[in-house]
Amino acid sequence: MADATEQNGVKANNGQTSQPTSQPSQSADHDEAHIEPQDAKLLEPAFPLLLNNASSETLLQTVQAQKRTVEDDTEEEPAVARPFVRTNSPNLSTRAATPLGEERAPIRSAYKMHKFTLYETASRYYIVGGDVTEKRYRILKIDRNTHDSDLSITDDKIIYSQKEMNSLLNTIDDGNKGTGGIKQRCTTWGILGFIKFTGPYYMLMITKKSTVAMIGGHYVYQVDGTELIPLTPGKLAKSKTDARHVEEQRFLNILKNLDLTRSFYYSYSYDITRTLQHNIIRERTALLRGKPGTTYDDYNSMFIWNSHLLRPAEEAIHDPFDWCRPIIHGYIDQAAISIYGRTAHITIIARRSRYFAGARFLKRGANDLGYVANDVETEQIVSEALTTSFHLPGPKLFANPQYTSYIQHRGSIPLHWTQDSMGVTPKPPIELNLIDPFYTAAALHFDNLFERYGSPVYALNLIKARERTPRESKLLGEYTNAINYLNQFLPEGHKIIHKAWDMSRAAKSKDQDVIGTLENIAETVVTTTGIFHNGDGDITPTRAQNGVARTNCIDCLDRTNAAQFVIGKRALGHQLHALGILEDTTIDYDTDAVNLFTHMYHDHGDTIAVQYGGSQLVNTMETYRKINQWTSHSRDMIESFKRYYNNSFLDSQRQEAYNLFLGNYIFAQGQPMLWDLSTDYYLHHADPRTWSQKEKHDYIHWFTPAYLEKRTIPAFARPKGEMVNKPVSFFDDYWLEYYRPSTLSSFPKMFPYKMNSTIKYIPFKSTQEGKYDLSPFRVRTDGDTEPQEKKKSTAKKGVTIVDPHESPKSFPDDDSESAMTEKASVRGISIHRWLQPMQADKGPTIPHSIMKDSAENRDTPKPKQTQQEKTKAAQWTFANIVQESLDPSVSAQETDDYARYISHPQSLPLVISNEAPPDVDSSEYQEYLNGSWQTDGLMVHDNGGNGPADDDLEAYTDLLRIGDNPLTVTDDDLPKKRYKAYRKWLRGKSLFKQQPVD
Repeated sequence: MADATEQNGVKANNGQTSQPTSQPSQSADHDEAHIEPQDAKLLEPAFPLLLNNASSETLLQTVQAQKRTVEDDTEEEPAVARPFVRTNSPNLSTRAATPLGEERAPIRSAYKMHKFTLYETASRYYIVGGDVTEKRYRILKIDRNTHDSDLSITDDKIIYSQKEMNSLLNTIDDGNKGTGGIKQRCTTWGILGFIKFTGPYYMLMITKKSTVAMIGGHYVYQVDGTELIPLTPGKLAKSKTDARHVEEQRFLNILKNLDLTRSFYYSYSYDITRTLQHNIIRERTALLRGKPGTTYDDYNSMFIWNSHLLRPAEEAIHDPFDWCRPIIHGYIDQAAISIYGRTAHITIIARRSRYFAGARFLKRGANDLGYVANDVETEQIVSEALTTSFHLPGPKLFANPQYTSYIQHRGSIPLHWTQDSMGVTPKPPIELNLIDPFYTAAALHFDNLFERYGSPVYALNLIKARERTPRESKLLGEYTNAINYLNQFLPEGHKIIHKAWDMSRAAKSKDQDVIGTLENIAETVVTTTGIFHNGDGDITPTRAQNGVARTNCIDCLDRTNAAQFVIGKRALGHQLHALGILEDTTIDYDTDAVNLFTHMYHDHGDTIAVQYGGSQLVNTMETYRKINQWTSHSRDMIESFKRYYNNSFLDSQRQEAYNLFLGNYIFAQGQPMLWDLSTDYYLHHADPRTWSQKEKHDYIHWFTPAYLEKRTIPAFARPKGEMVNKPVSFFDDYWLEYYRPSTLSSFPKMFPYKMNSTIKYIPFKSTQEGKYDLSPFRVRTDGDTEPQEKKKSTAKKGVTIVDPHESPKSFPDDDSESAMTEKASVRGISIHRWLQPMQADKGPTIPHSIMKDSAENRDTPKPKQTQQEKTKAAQWTFANIVQESLDPSVSAQETDDYARYISHPQSLPLVISNEAPPDVDSSEYQEYLNGSWQTDGLMVHDNGGNGPADDDLEAYTDLLRIGDNPLTVTDDDLPKKRYKAYRKWLRGKSLFKQQPVD
């Protein structure tokens, strides 16, 4: 880390030899020491220079890495695990010594395996697991059973050296020579569990990962690749017998609709299913009781999305989490703030509940167990990177005062309500399905919030209060009544704080400040609940968060994310103030720190919105701050279309995948198939047949008093008894995972040096001249950018920006060659160029771009547009279409055409005579007047002139026939041409037709 580098007096350059340097200081002498002799007479810079510390090297490496970095060599650990090095007869150089007695000791962390290699024989799978040091190995045996057999797994709990593991694999290979021996199948990073449908068990494994965060020296990874392996014997697997089972294949196809490579996370040594406050309190409580290390595998089942897949492993082996990894679904991101050499890490962790999980219109409100839809817990951890671990020197275990956290919650309104999305309307009506006078679902939900976060609960309700057609306002009154009813029985100081505010109306009003109102609410929320701040309780005091802010709108997406961002921004100020970085508790907008935090929360909101609503955020912070309105409005419309499409056509498939993966539906003989269920209501609610067996809910004492007690951080206590002489690795083995002894590491590949940082937004040249304030809390203006680079880039492109309101100028007529070029280029025109306005003087030829050539470069070839220019052009053209549709304008040419059109009938004579006008060719009219129709009639004759043709006569007769009910279409009418569109409608090809007519 940066602090470790500075303490050792060594700076690391990308691709350069490390040289010892003195400790950097802020004195003037140090600054002058880096100035060349010819520049010594220059004035002292206005702001401190960017010194040659780890931050400046990181910025320089980032600039250089864009030119020479190889994508496959940027990770400290490869995305795909390397297999176990297996040799038939290892030589002395590759043999590893037998682990010492201390290494063979049954330390709990020694059983944690990080890398796995899957081997297979005809009848079994063997998984060889290795720890971080690649010195300890274990083996897991899994039988490849037939369809009706149960899962058979064997874990011998023996730790092997590399030599011993090679010998064991060779023995297995010799014993299976007759059936092909042992073969390597794949390498994995862990097992996600086992699942069964109608046939055999399947084993789900992690094949690819990437690092997303580092908390207390423990890495957090994102799942980037998985593989589903059937546990069938070798012959059955090769013959693909299961493919003949239609139901089995259909279950597999449903499971594939759930993309496990998007927003699923896990860790080997840190419990990401629980908050930092809970983890610290749990560890320190265990130290007080003299039972450290007993908190392993104490995961929160609410956020373990592969809980159903882990259940067979829990029944088969004693310690399933030695091999299997629990995963959470949500969002994790980490970034760094650089403050004059000090580095603070911001980590955002969003955990989505697996209870009552599903798509937007299919999961609304709460179920009868008190779980709500779109239940997401968001935690932001702010820590200063002075030391890596959770411990203070001494050692004082789990007492590092450089860690703070704050928790928020979002979830649907805890009432029984739904929205029917069967029609084509983007906003289906809201229906309250059950009116419960005792509000049982809301009582269970808030009691669960008290259990998880303590009291009080600040319920921020952002739904609409007044509507022409009541939709959201229906829920406002019922939700208010529910909170008022529940508050009757809560003791003083623990009542639910309900704040209802119509954020949508305020955003549309010109005289209301949405952000200002949210800032006031956020300050009240943070001061009410407090933040978590770790410490030893003696020298550094501790603080615990009591209560939580529960934010909701109708979808808990757009408005909720904006409100949570403002609350998180206010909490960030309090956290930085607690760390001694800020003197005050507020941070201004448009600073590097807030801009970085905004990007993180924007990605957080987009991810949560995609998981629940099918599209990214429709209204972002730019919308509510009313900046870049044209760009944000066009983006908002596109995301609205995406959300409508996904909700209408794809949500049902996604819901089936959720129900199958989460174990809400389990196949059983005699039960209907998943795809045959008309509704999944009973998959997410309690079985009505068990209602009489359950204990009745108390309508008055609906809460648990123990959950209302104030939460405090236990006082620091040193280990007692035998634990006194134990090293820190016995309690928290972060050292091996983060520092990786005996492994060659380089700073450019380490995650803490590669993570996003405020220093990457700093213009490097301005810092060398002392013209840039390096503080991430300085409000940035247009003057903080580098005008020289802007001019240079503009001159390089040779184009100028056209004002959207400026009419396009006409150019001289092109020659025939250029005209042919334009005509040929129309064929390959893109959708973005097609959306752009056309030149008025040339008609529908080449669309006019928002860029036009400058005068000096008009004759030169046009430079190729960059991706950024194309994106800006597409955004402007879409915004221009929206503007034209809202405020249409008529060109001069269109005005002349319309005037000529409406004046045309006035020039016709009102009296018609037999005399032809002298200036009109009347030959056709005279031929009509003197035609043969006067003598022969209007009937069409055949070629012989003997009478009308049979087809013409039949058509004419049919035309004259009038039925008894002329408006009724019979089956005999369908073959006729004029009923072609009606036939298509009957076949169900109409856009608005839902089902074919029987």
